[in-house]
Amino acid sequence: MGANPGGGGISSGLYASSAFPRRPCGALAAVVRCARRTGKRRYPSEKKRLDRRHKEQLRQTAPEEGGVAREAGFWRLSKLAVPASDDPGKDFLGVSPPLLQAIAKALKFPVASMLPEEAFSVIRKSFDARKILKEPQFVYTVDVDAKKLLDMEPRTWDFIARLEPRLGIVEYMSDERVATDLISMLNVHNKVSDDEHGIRDTVNNGSISPTRMKPRVAIVGSGPSGLFAALVLAELGAEVTLLERGQPVEQRGRDIGALAVRRILQSESNFCFGEGGAGTWSDGKLVTRIGKNTDGVQAVMKTFVHFGGPPNILIDGRPHLGTDKLVPLLRNFRHHLRELGVAIRFNTRVDDFIVEGGQVKGVVVSDSNLQPGSVDQKLSFDAVVLAVGHSARDTYSMLLRHNVDVTPKNFSVGLRIEHPQELINNIQYSELAAEVQKGRGRIPVADYKVVKSIGEGDVKNDIEQVDQNRSCYSFCMCPGGQVVLTSTNPLELCVNGMSFSRRASKWANSALVVTVSSHDFEPFQSHGSLAGVEFQREYERRAAMMGGGNFVVPAQCVTDFISNKLSVTTLPPSSYRLGVRPSKLHELFPPYITEALQQSIMMIDKEMPGFISSEALLHGVETRTSSPLQISRHRETYESTSLQGLYPIGEGAGYAGGIVSAAVDGMYCGFALAKQLSLFAGDIEAIFGKAQKQTGSVKY
Repeated sequence: MGANPGGGGISSGLYASSAFPRRPCGALAAVVRCARRTGKRRYPSEKKRLDRRHKEQLRQTAPEEGGVAREAGFWRLSKLAVPASDDPGKDFLGVSPPLLQAIAKALKFPVASMLPEEAFSVIRKSFDARKILKEPQFVYTVDVDAKKLLDMEPRTWDFIARLEPRLGIVEYMSDERVATDLISMLNVHNKVSDDEHGIRDTVNNGSISPTRMKPRVAIVGSGPSGLFAALVLAELGAEVTLLERGQPVEQRGRDIGALAVRRILQSESNFCFGEGGAGTWSDGKLVTRIGKNTDGVQAVMKTFVHFGGPPNILIDGRPHLGTDKLVPLLRNFRHHLRELGVAIRFNTRVDDFIVEGGQVKGVVVSDSNLQPGSVDQKLSFDAVVLAVGHSARDTYSMLLRHNVDVTPKNFSVGLRIEHPQELINNIQYSELAAEVQKGRGRIPVADYKVVKSIGEGDVKNDIEQVDQNRSCYSFCMCPGGQVVLTSTNPLELCVNGMSFSRRASKWANSALVVTVSSHDFEPFQSHGSLAGVEFQREYERRAAMMGGGNFVVPAQCVTDFISNKLSVTTLPPSSYRLGVRPSKLHELFPPYITEALQQSIMMIDKEMPGFISSEALLHGVETRTSSPLQISRHRETYESTSLQGLYPIGEGAGYAGGIVSAAVDGMYCGFALAKQLSLFAGDIEAIFGKAQKQTGSVKY
């Protein structure tokens, strides 16, 4: 929470002069600061003012009640609830009779069976099993084509004419909101550009004038941000080289298999490094906090579908792909980039920048299969887009050697908890749990998302309360998944979760993590801006020592973790394939982290009785929830504030935290850089809206 300057005063000047001494001329006035109230903590008067403003905005947007203009356009109906017992199930994305009943109720139309299904389009479908409901329900967002509805059923006119806009419930749109995939959008732009400017090779005095040299751009990293930046720049005419230290997904999969079976860790091809980035061998979550209905996010989602993603991710309220769907998608993405002329170099690690006069002129690369420094090559470029992941610690060190402006950033650390999936199903769904059927039933595999605020001692006021509290929350919850190793160094141990598209595993796992910030890194201040990185390393080394080596993970029963005692009995089964060892995880972290985890687990159990179970197992350690630093950049151009020609993007740069937000960041950077290179003259924000804020806390 932030604090905003506010004005304060006493209405009576006489009272003010008698109660307080007069301020000497020229003295500075005291600034009164109060904690900003947001969400449910807003003052009632502020809530009413916001409600009036929203209603006025909706009234101005919608046609006049009873007006002829209502015969055209679209109405978006949100929060349409259908009981789970009546709905066809999670895999049905059409308009069912029970949904028609919910639509008829929203329109106040008396006979649902008279409504034509063809007039309605399902935009969003999610599942709500909160305990406050009488029964679990599917919740829909539906677009109504007013013209089609009136053509097919004229008796709905009176009901459309009287429809009242309500924020987040009923909204009018003059045109249907149909986002397109990025490739189609860029093809349209290129065609319009060619039509406006003529063929690029023009005839001059009977000879063909040569086209100007294409700007050369290096993209470092083939995660979501790097892939989407490469796609935009290549489509707009840049000469793009994509440099990836790891392997393509086919070989990367074999290397990960060797790690799981023979304990062979390839330092450059593993769960973190390789084509697609760290999210490839994870749950493939496509949820984001930057606005799932924004045009930018929708363009990214439709691009995933273009490359082979299932169409249901466009409608599912909590979309995910799964590793098995991501691998062929990435292969198709790669083929398209190569068709555009992108040079993709795998096993190519960027070891240094070529800098002249405060500007990046190229990169120094080496074959990542060989020993560092054995072979290097200098490559010249007009711009370098840095799209590495949050585990590229050697790249962070290289940035500091070039005095790139890097600042420590908050992140979270903790443990990964695993339960039998049937237990989570029973906790969340009760009698409906039997209909999950390992991801093949009508009801989605149960998950959970929890956020708790844990206080640290007594505080005097609201502002101090904000500073003293720590957030403890679930992270990367993988229903029907497994715990996997994400170490990039054999002397360090960290874990994550992953699942396939069907989520059919018998385990459910999630990280439980606690926020840490710069004051927690004080013991590592000698490392400067990399103090957070060293903080991560410290506890990854401790976890490796607790496990006894050979990638065995230290583990502890949840009941024993809360009681601060070693699990002396046999540990419950774990999905982690390289083995677990009974350990004192309550001694791994500093007390403030351990106590926050213990308190939050007990708070979760009150909301989800059964969460604390003898079958629940904690695994150590989860440290790489997001980047521990942020590389400063200009908001409009995406260029580094301290090194010209460098464009830091995505999760590794501290501007994203997931597949979708990283892809959106890379897309915006691609357009911004193309504009600087005179390849694009449009306004990206006019197409996609404003990008996420890049100062302070970044929404993931």
